[in-house]
Amino acid sequence: MKAMVMAAGVGSRLDPLTTQLPKPLVPVGNVPVMEHIINLLSDHGITEIIANLHYLPEKLIGYFGDGSKFGAKLTWHQEQELSGDAGGVRACRSFLQDGTFIVLMGDLLTDTNLSDIIQAHKDKKALATIAIKRVSDVSQFGVVLTNKDGFITGFQEKPDPSEALSDLASTGIYVLEPEVFNYIPKDGIFGFGKQLFPLLVKEGLPVLGYEITDYWSDVGTIKQYRVSNFEALEGKVKLKLAGNHNDFGYIGKNTYIDENAKITGNLMLGNNSRIESGVKISGNVIIGDNCVIGANADLCDTVVWSDSNIEPGVSLVQCVIGHNCVVKNGSRHLEAATVS
Repeated sequence: MKAMVMAAGVGSRLDPLTTQLPKPLVPVGNVPVMEHIINLLSDHGITEIIANLHYLPEKLIGYFGDGSKFGAKLTWHQEQELSGDAGGVRACRSFLQDGTFIVLMGDLLTDTNLSDIIQAHKDKKALATIAIKRVSDVSQFGVVLTNKDGFITGFQEKPDPSEALSDLASTGIYVLEPEVFNYIPKDGIFGFGKQLFPLLVKEGLPVLGYEITDYWSDVGTIKQYRVSNFEALEGKVKLKLAGNHNDFGYIGKNTYIDENAKITGNLMLGNNSRIESGVKISGNVIIGDNCVIGANADLCDTVVWSDSNIEPGVSLVQCVIGHNCVVKNGSRHLEAATVS
């Protein structure tokens, strides 16, 4: 079986972080989110993968290459102009059309059982299956209506909670038969949620909604990106995380933590990184490789990407600091995201 990872998007909701990296490369637990997706696919025996490219393509290719170091065979397709998510799949038809295939959005964090979704799709002889999950805030998602057999009967796109007819959100995980290509126009912008799936339902074709109860998160906003990192650090999602596990979290190679640092929360410390005297770590804190946290700095519920320098006396609360940043001596930041 083959898979496609949607990796072409600009990721504007993650600005300014995505001025440095395409969204599939943003790290969750010091590992790119798309690497977690490839690991999940591989865990379920799916190693033939294609991904589409558009924004900062050289960075994705530079990191993943042909996929061999991740136990996968990775093929790339570059889109000069974006054509919608279903349009992106259409462009990869020649790779995908020889059998049932699975599509995952490139900004998902999940440990769901892909094999169970695929088996349900086959058992119920669906043309398309959408993995769905109950959510508390329907206004952020497209939601689906299902009948007693689990087949989808209708859709609502980001409804007002007072008008929502369902709390079952599409997760961006789809299992598809190659016959779906017959319902995608040969050119132009075409999407799954607003066009293809409603068309299939209107035609009376079997579109299954498969409810998942495992961990799932969309890391597409700054707030949810932070939350996803912290939940990964807390072990709420099963991932392959970097570093060795210890009493406070995870620690990489060649690290230094001064004996006068105070760690009262969960910490992930990347390779070759230093925490100096008097530093306070609370809540959930993830620090990338080659970072220095200066003396008497105070970090709470914060993510620091690699190669950054947090100078002495800095206070960071609910922040995301990008690659190669210097946060100046004694400055204080609350709910900030920066790449400068």
